[in-house]
Amino acid sequence: MNLFKLISEIEKADPEISERYSFYSRRNLLKFGSNLAAAGIPTLVAASLNKAFAQTTTAPTQAAIDAVNFALTLEYLEDEFYRTGLATAGLVPASDQTVINQISKHEAAHVALLKGALGAAAVAKPTFKYPAGTFTTYAQFLATARALEDTGVQAYKGQAGNLINDKAILQTALQIHSVEARHASEIRRMMGMKAWMSNANQTTFTQGGVSLKTLPNVTGITDDNFRGAFDEPLTKAEVLAAAAAFL
Repeated sequence: MNLFKLISEIEKADPEISERYSFYSRRNLLKFGSNLAAAGIPTLVAASLNKAFAQTTTAPTQAAIDAVNFALTLEYLEDEFYRTGLATAGLVPASDQTVINQISKHEAAHVALLKGALGAAAVAKPTFKYPAGTFTTYAQFLATARALEDTGVQAYKGQAGNLINDKAILQTALQIHSVEARHASEIRRMMGMKAWMSNANQTTFTQGGVSLKTLPNVTGITDDNFRGAFDEPLTKAEVLAAAAAFL
């Protein structure tokens, strides 16, 4: 907790607080700050925080809402995919049950987090379909999981521009994005693949408007190294095309 930032936010929302409560000062608050977790934030501080947040919180833009609903649809798909796989008798071997079950729990939590962030604006879960053989063999199940996780990581990156001005929504998306990347890495490891993506069809090497291959002192780095070092963002249209078989 950054106490100085916390106090500053309280003062912005309630400038007279230090006059009305003689015990309130940066020095005094720091003295009992270590006891806040155990004792609970006093009513005074809680009320002031609510006032501060009420003044500084703005409604998310429609672009941010659309981007998060797009992410929620992908999370619905992943959540149902893993649930179905775990419920299919004999599909997931005992050696991988713990990992797949944990990923499934993560996806369920992602759905809950995004729905909570969106509130009434959250889209309903669509009806999904699965290509023939998706749950027939474990190899096909893992291949589908890899495709979903890799696409999910790139989809979140592709929507970052629509979230940059909505800090609360952006924070929610980033919390999920990093975990999806771990999922992708773990699934790839289970398949005996490299943990990072390397798309041989990628011929451009620009990140954030910077051409990586023209940077100074860049020597000895192959195209494959560049591809693996940075995930390429996917547009909404590209993600929908990749997910068309499930929708």
